[in-house]
Amino acid sequence: MFRTALRNVLAHKARLLMTVLAVMLGVAFVSGTLVFTDTLGNAFRNQSAKGYDKVAVAVEGPHSNIGNAAPIGIPVTTLEKIQDLDGVAEATGRVSGFAGVADQKGKLIGAGWANRGGNHFPGQNGEDEAYDFARGAAPAKNGQVALDKATADKGDYRVGDTVRVATTGPVKEYALSGVFTTEDGAVNAGGSLVLFDTAEAQRLYAKPGVFHDINVSAKSGFSDEKLLASVKPLLPKDADAQTGAALADQEAKDIKQGMTNLNTMLLAFAAIALFVGVFLIANTFTMLVAQRTRELALLRAVGASRRQVKRSVVLEALLVGAIASVVGFVLGLGLAVGLRSAMSAFEVQIPAGPLVVSPLAVFAALAVGILITVLAAWLPARRAAKIAPVAAMSSVHAAATSKSLVVRNSIGGVLTLAGVVAVFAGAASGGGNGRMMIGAGAFLALLGVMVLIPLLSRPVIALARPLLNRLFGVAGKLAGQNAVRNPRRTGATASALAIGLTLVTGLTVIGVTVGQAIDKSTTSNVRADYLVTMASGDAVDSSAVTALEKAKGAVGVSPQQALMFKVEGDYTSASAVSAQDMEKVFNLKTVTGSLDTLADGGLAVAEKTAESNGWQAGDTVTVAFEKDGRATEKKKLTIGAVFEDNEMVSSYVLATDLVAPYYEKPDIREVWVKMDGGETAANEQALVDALGDNPAMNIMDKQDIRNMFGGLINTMLNIMYGLLGMALIIAILGVVNTLAMSVFERQQEIGMLRAIGLDRARVKRMIRLEAVVISLFGAVIGVALGTFLAWAIGETLRDSIPNYALVLPYGRIAIFLLLAGLVGVLAAMWPARSAARLNMLTAIKTE
Repeated sequence: MFRTALRNVLAHKARLLMTVLAVMLGVAFVSGTLVFTDTLGNAFRNQSAKGYDKVAVAVEGPHSNIGNAAPIGIPVTTLEKIQDLDGVAEATGRVSGFAGVADQKGKLIGAGWANRGGNHFPGQNGEDEAYDFARGAAPAKNGQVALDKATADKGDYRVGDTVRVATTGPVKEYALSGVFTTEDGAVNAGGSLVLFDTAEAQRLYAKPGVFHDINVSAKSGFSDEKLLASVKPLLPKDADAQTGAALADQEAKDIKQGMTNLNTMLLAFAAIALFVGVFLIANTFTMLVAQRTRELALLRAVGASRRQVKRSVVLEALLVGAIASVVGFVLGLGLAVGLRSAMSAFEVQIPAGPLVVSPLAVFAALAVGILITVLAAWLPARRAAKIAPVAAMSSVHAAATSKSLVVRNSIGGVLTLAGVVAVFAGAASGGGNGRMMIGAGAFLALLGVMVLIPLLSRPVIALARPLLNRLFGVAGKLAGQNAVRNPRRTGATASALAIGLTLVTGLTVIGVTVGQAIDKSTTSNVRADYLVTMASGDAVDSSAVTALEKAKGAVGVSPQQALMFKVEGDYTSASAVSAQDMEKVFNLKTVTGSLDTLADGGLAVAEKTAESNGWQAGDTVTVAFEKDGRATEKKKLTIGAVFEDNEMVSSYVLATDLVAPYYEKPDIREVWVKMDGGETAANEQALVDALGDNPAMNIMDKQDIRNMFGGLINTMLNIMYGLLGMALIIAILGVVNTLAMSVFERQQEIGMLRAIGLDRARVKRMIRLEAVVISLFGAVIGVALGTFLAWAIGETLRDSIPNYALVLPYGRIAIFLLLAGLVGVLAAMWPARSAARLNMLTAIKTE
């Protein structure tokens, strides 16, 4: 039977090629994902270990206990005490923060968030072991900087050139003293690193004589743990110290966790592709069994048992799965290399390292491919084993009866009903639990619809048959009849497209709906013409706010300062804004009271927050500000206004003048600007000039603001479309398989049609129309199911997204249906050509 299986694989190479392609694509995605994430994780772990290779103990300065990310710092006296400890070879003080370098055209070099600045800390030998200078020397005084080699090359800078550097304050010009190489994470992430002398870095990022972190190296013979025990008693309160090895291990764990999340997402799409491939594989082996009905009957007649016949088909599947898995694994290695190169195209530099091929990746890829193929071929194998020798010899093609679908339809009906009920229940309950229920219901409903698709095919396709008759005549009529001739096969083919379009449609409806809700909120809640932020996402310096207030044409400027304070004993976030200009840049709708009270030290509270606490305008609440993250100062504030919830500001709004005494460096993430004359090129240039042509400042108009809030959704949708595209490619192969099977079964019929006058062009048209009908049938099912699931998920988001209202993107849905029709046309090219080229006399004689 093994020889029989091998002969059959070789005899049906063209048919099995499509199965090989389907399995190969799925396996390639699985193996490529595993190899890519293993390679990425290994490279970053090695980089992390290298970064801490010479660090025995790493000390991190204390942070504010109210969520402020900026370290408070470690005094230089502590550094000196650590340097005097026995066993300390070197103790290096570090400060860091944002620093952006302008290129020759004034544009920011790097990714913004990964642009960093730090200090060069010369050790006993006058060098800093973290940096190797390729050209020039380290910055030795104020007015000098050094750049990493990648940034210097991008900006075409040479030693001695003048470099414009932007920090959180105004842009300043420095002389380039040197160019260095480093393993710093910012540079490896595609950003830049600017080194200042220590005094200048402390002035920019901390305070004179204060460091954010200290790295300690040990003398030979001293253990890291012993040195750590000596360092800890010297540290200020809330400072943290760990061994370099422990930090490297922690970073490795964090990297592994990050890679796990990426793995999960990519493997989910691989699973979808393989699930779609199941339908193609099952169809292929059903077709092969039908083609070999007489042959299998003869095997039974000469003594082969049912088990042997079933085993021969399963062996074929095993061989095909093994071949496809091996080829897919090799293709996956290429995919991993391609993904790594693609990240470089986005300016994300991956640390150098070998391609990591773990035993798990090899085993998973081969096991998944073979297992999926064998499981998908199991039902066709069982059908093959049930062929009766005498009956099969008299009838080559045994058509499925309607009666045989009764059990299948009953199971499908129960699954679908259970899924729909669960989806409705999840939509009604809302929240995270509701979404979990919807997910379970969606799975059941999808399975149920897939089982019911053969039953649905007849009435749904029947609706299109009059149109086919009217537009395409005989070819259209025949195509409509042929599409429902074998409901099982039509359903299996349509299922592949339905699954893909269910996911695509669901994601699109949710994405467009959420995007429009965010867009509506942005346009209705903002009166400002421009939004100014730091490209790095860091806080905007107060000097920039002052400069914007003096800009030509500025009629309203309000920073939005993020802060944390205690309200009635509980920490919460708040927004501090300009009391005078707030209403010029925001559209806060007052429920009770007046926003004018902010200027008098009042507090404005969002409506839902006020209701949950039982507050109203005129009530007094006790708040506590934390000056420098330390001393708590209590203050009684009067609620001067209750406003409708607005996602542009926090639930608590205060005036910047009120909170100014408590924050030496306010955390201003946004500055909103209203200009005389609105958005014009001249007004935008006035803001650029006011900021000193700062490359690190983003000046966004209203359209940019809308894109910022809604652009992420579109980007995610495009990524999802790309990943789901592979599933649709497999679905196309399924349509090709179905049509090829249809042509094979109808050779005699096609020969007769040709004999009575149906020319080749109309034969081709008949096959193409059949493909289009099947593809559109699957697409309609997918679009309907995807829209239903999107509605249900949207109901769970309604309370958390203001202005949420379901939006059906008819344009995109129409494109999906057109693409489904195009899929049918493309998939029909080879089968239609084969049908048209059949010799009519040979075909008529075919049994």
